[in-house]
Amino acid sequence: MNSVPNTEGLLSVAQRQPPANLQAEQALLGALLANNKAYERVSEFLAPEHFANATHGRIFAAIQRRIEAGQLADAVTLRAEFEHSGTLDAVGGAKYLAELLSAMVGIINAGEYGRVIHDAWLRRQLVDLGETVVNRAFGAEAELDAKEQLEAAEQALFDLAKDGGNEGGFVTFSRALTDAVGMAEKAFTSGGGVSGLSSGLRDLDAKTGGLHPSDLLILAGRPGMGKTALATKIAFGAAQSVLRQWEEEHGPGTVPRGGAAIFSLEMSADQLATRLLSEASRISGDRIRRGEIMQRDFDRFVEVSRDLSRLPIFIDDTPAITISALRTRCRRLKRTRGLDFIVVDYLQLMRPAAGSRPENRVQEISQITQGLKAIAKELAVPVMALSQLSRQVESREDKRPQLSDLRESGSIEQDADMVMFVYRDDYYLKMQEPKQAGFDNAEKFQDAMTAWQQRMEKAHNRADLILAKQRHGPTGTIPLFFEAEFTRFGDLDITHGHHDDY
Repeated sequence: MNSVPNTEGLLSVAQRQPPANLQAEQALLGALLANNKAYERVSEFLAPEHFANATHGRIFAAIQRRIEAGQLADAVTLRAEFEHSGTLDAVGGAKYLAELLSAMVGIINAGEYGRVIHDAWLRRQLVDLGETVVNRAFGAEAELDAKEQLEAAEQALFDLAKDGGNEGGFVTFSRALTDAVGMAEKAFTSGGGVSGLSSGLRDLDAKTGGLHPSDLLILAGRPGMGKTALATKIAFGAAQSVLRQWEEEHGPGTVPRGGAAIFSLEMSADQLATRLLSEASRISGDRIRRGEIMQRDFDRFVEVSRDLSRLPIFIDDTPAITISALRTRCRRLKRTRGLDFIVVDYLQLMRPAAGSRPENRVQEISQITQGLKAIAKELAVPVMALSQLSRQVESREDKRPQLSDLRESGSIEQDADMVMFVYRDDYYLKMQEPKQAGFDNAEKFQDAMTAWQQRMEKAHNRADLILAKQRHGPTGTIPLFFEAEFTRFGDLDITHGHHDDY
């Protein structure tokens, strides 16, 4: 038989007083009034709204204002200021200001009391957050289903941790120099000048020094240019690099820690896996789908998939994933399996944090790119986000993309550390094939046809990766080898006009 639940515990929760330490607030204000130098110990993390008592918050704000303006803040000057603004009674009168001085603690303890006040404020925020979670679960915001409520709660907790945690501050110059020398040494010893994670593409690594932690990279292009194929190629290269490094240090056959995460919002995980298989085995994805493969192809398939299964690549094919869900999954992956690189395919299919309502599309994209940059910084991994380009490219004579073609471009361009465009000339050239009807005589048609064929030959199996923006290095164009049949990118050997297999 079910027993009646004990409601005593619930009632006592509701009757509890919010966390606060009024004695600490009085003691700190007394210390500040007695010696303005004490302010330096709390100025970096304490704000007027952190005080539980509104009067104390008002007094702290007045002290803060005077000290930061280079003026003296003591009981006498504060009393004059409050009298002048007619708020002396609101702060308990001159008597209360004098009482605060008697509650004073030494300047040494000021920082400690400041932290106690800040900690109590953080706890109050957590209580509010918990209350919101409970109210939503009881149906306060009917439009948010349980899954969205979870995401909204995670987002609120993340924001509180980010804004209320007060991590950060200065890094000594000697420490920053040591880190910089460490990176230079890594690039020097790796031989190829790669200090970051290798992308698997020789010329891209040469120009960028690899994929660097905390960087947000944008890879953009019109549909059909091969954005997804190039991004998976880079994720593939990064995973190979992680595996290679791990096996050098821990011996072959061991399960590596780290790898690449691909968030595929457009293609399912098995479609993406088929792509990787097609690329690695050189059997066209089209033939795989239709089952038009020979026994030897299938054997090659099995052999290649055995090698691929060793690669630390994790695929999440949740459609329309929110930025908060993506952050949670990446954090979990980093904690459990390790994480070195994140790919998001693609930006415009993502949704902003649950519970937030951006006013327009530009603001929404801005929130998403800022969120991705925050993830890159927090987890110290490079994040590559794919982006669609606006249709205005098609209406131009020169179809090569430029920064202004980025959809909702302002925020994307601003937040990204690197912007790359993938462009294939043959994609547009195919559409320009001369038609006999457009010419008066066969000779003119033949000349046009020959010129077109020469251009097609030159563009065949070629793709350009245009580095339009790079915070840490040069911009420019990187020629790549491209096999349309297997949507496969590789290094281009300029001298022989074919690709290098690696």
